[in-house]
Amino acid sequence: MHDFLIRNALIFDGSDRAGVQGDVAINAGRIAAVGQLGDAPAAHVVDAQGLALAPGFIDVHTHDDLEVIRNPDMLSKLSQGVTTVVVGNCGISASPVQIRDQVPDPMNLLGDVEDFRYADFSSYRSAVELAGPAVNVAALVGHTALRQNHMDRLDRAASADEIIAMRAQLRDSLAQGALGLSSGLAYASAFSAPSSEVDALAAELPRNGLYATHLRDEFGGILDAMEEAFHAARAPQAAVRVSHLKCAGIDNWGRSGEVLASLHAASATQDVACDCYPYAASASTLDLKQVTDAFDILITWSEPEPGQGGRLLAAIAADWKVSLLDAAIRLQPAGAVYHGMDEADVRQILAHPLTMIGSDGLPRDPRPHPRLWGTFPRVLGHYARDEQLFPLHTAVHKMTGLPASRFAMGARGFIRAGWYADLVLFDPAQIRDTASFHDPIRAADGINAVWVNGCLSYDGKQVVARAGRFVCPEAAPAA
Repeated sequence: MHDFLIRNALIFDGSDRAGVQGDVAINAGRIAAVGQLGDAPAAHVVDAQGLALAPGFIDVHTHDDLEVIRNPDMLSKLSQGVTTVVVGNCGISASPVQIRDQVPDPMNLLGDVEDFRYADFSSYRSAVELAGPAVNVAALVGHTALRQNHMDRLDRAASADEIIAMRAQLRDSLAQGALGLSSGLAYASAFSAPSSEVDALAAELPRNGLYATHLRDEFGGILDAMEEAFHAARAPQAAVRVSHLKCAGIDNWGRSGEVLASLHAASATQDVACDCYPYAASASTLDLKQVTDAFDILITWSEPEPGQGGRLLAAIAADWKVSLLDAAIRLQPAGAVYHGMDEADVRQILAHPLTMIGSDGLPRDPRPHPRLWGTFPRVLGHYARDEQLFPLHTAVHKMTGLPASRFAMGARGFIRAGWYADLVLFDPAQIRDTASFHDPIRAADGINAVWVNGCLSYDGKQVVARAGRFVCPEAAPAA
């Protein structure tokens, strides 16, 4: 007898093909059968009534490193159909980390000093498994995390001995199940690292290992920054994943064509891909280099001025009768949303065949960017259904089969017999994001049920089980 039989569903199997009507049986955490299964015996029968059934969505770009331990229900992700998160992005990770003094920016996006308890990767993995989060977790190791472990200050290049120490720690982490290496070279904590430092670390990656990067420059120098990333992965024959690809800054608008041409050209000789979130605004810590009057900057939090959270930087500066830069200095440390992208560029990048979906959400932010709660329904509802930027099956592929294969997720990302039963049942006509910039903590409409490793985990209203696992890099089974 099967554990679950989901009948009468429109099955999108994770490939870039139109959905087909059918049934899916689940047994012992795996997909037992797919097709016309009739009255196969099952402990629980779900009549999908023609709703869409897809593989669980894979969020390839998150900062949920400590959130999966602090708040293991992970409602912000399960409620939008996400069953697997990739953590450790942008060069910042929860492990391997030893904080000597204070948490450097932007690692403070993850937690406070007392939150960083995992001096080696295996202890972090054990903590995740003990917490039992509701979603699967795969983890990268951050370049900035390694730097702060071994360097007295981060505004310089690492010495030869420091690089050796970082390489050893990365090598150990990979052996303990890390997915790969990430970098955040745009941040002050890593900007002083020359390309040679990144190349040396990337050399530890196995062939086809993963290098994910928040580029050194997402503004005018983006093409050079992309080439720097491609170069780092060439010698070890590693895979490059460009994080949250965008054309940032008003002077950079309209360049998505040449940026994507660079990505496409590199794909002829290397394994390259990117992720993108479906909004024309980014979010991070308040960066003085990005302060401008060319677009709105929304302050989401401020340690010295907590009452200014939720207000525009321009309004704050006007109240204080100071310049934007002086206001930003007074607010620091702080968080911000930057409305610094052009919608046409976002659409073009989202639609590219090499683009996957990643939320880049910041769960600790008291006023998070709405991407934390709304990314995946926004792609399915707004861009696929309403704007018809691409077919629904292509949208599903960008968040299931494509990332599973590009991030070495093994038997996940497709609805196939024998594969893990990570599944989401949703209504294509009703699915939509409800989170906004001024009301961001809102669950999506149209998600009816979510299974993680064969366990019904979200019933359309609340988390009902936590069945996530730690995911180590693994080749997919033969189709």
